[in-house]
Amino acid sequence: MPLSSVVNDPEALTLTVVADFPVPVERLWNAYADPRQLEKFWGPPEYPAKFTRHDLFPGGRSHYVMTGPEGDKAPGFWEFLAVDPGKSFEVRDGFADESGNEDTAMPSMRMVFAFEATEGGSRVTTATHFDSAEQLEQLLAMGMDEGMRSAMGQIDGVLADLASFAAGRVAEADILSDTQVRVSRVIRGTVDQVWRAHHDPDLMKKWLLGPDGWRMPVCEIATKVGETYRYFWEPEGEGDGFGFDGELLESHPPHRAVTTEHMTGTDYPSTTNELTLTPVAGGTLLSIVITYPSAEVRDMVLATGMTDGMETSYVRLESELASV
Repeated sequence: MPLSSVVNDPEALTLTVVADFPVPVERLWNAYADPRQLEKFWGPPEYPAKFTRHDLFPGGRSHYVMTGPEGDKAPGFWEFLAVDPGKSFEVRDGFADESGNEDTAMPSMRMVFAFEATEGGSRVTTATHFDSAEQLEQLLAMGMDEGMRSAMGQIDGVLADLASFAAGRVAEADILSDTQVRVSRVIRGTVDQVWRAHHDPDLMKKWLLGPDGWRMPVCEIATKVGETYRYFWEPEGEGDGFGFDGELLESHPPHRAVTTEHMTGTDYPSTTNELTLTPVAGGTLLSIVITYPSAEVRDMVLATGMTDGMETSYVRLESELASV
């Protein structure tokens, strides 16, 4: 059991949980930075969480939903107030609806997660700050103490799973809901480098090609919210090409961009693509949450081998970054 102490201080209006693990601090940090790993322990075993958004930068947000055995749902959010990569982050934690909008009828609290190396491995200290004694009592009565203990108990298995630590070296797709898929890959490069690789037309033409035998003659970038973009690919030999167009909905360089995506010249419905870049040990965790109009469209696109084509492009991207 990793828990070293759980201290409830009614005078200071805090609940402080300290947990120690026999792994390097970088490994422990990654468990919180990577939503694929975080959702394996954030929440009781009978209420597993799915993170549909996880922006680990100041001003970013996380959205998650914990689903119970009867299908009942408990959505929540984190609003990131401060981030010191590898060392600490501070959030406002609260209740939400399934779209991630705050439930203002319920209390929120400030949580500080601090990571440090120890002689035997690493430690995470989670300090939760409440606004009043009544709020503290209310949330403890709702099982917050037990929830924190449960999370720390589950994280042991995540940290011991070397496969989950290595995950991300190949692009993988996780189904989050009937309409959402998250594609993740750790790219060997800095956040700034990976961001530039998605916004420099000349560089994009070198790596965003999918399978061998294609080229990208058109790469028009949207740099401001409201602007549109257009990409077009064609085979190096004979054959028809194809393209995508869309609009930039959000931009928070170098961490997050949200766009629509539509296949040019068709009446196919658009998707919404949320790109998030997070620094982790070994490079940058690239996550793209894609929202489809229906489960049928989601499954049809996944069946095309989309993830394999993306992996081929990401291998090229790493090669380009290595040559810089």
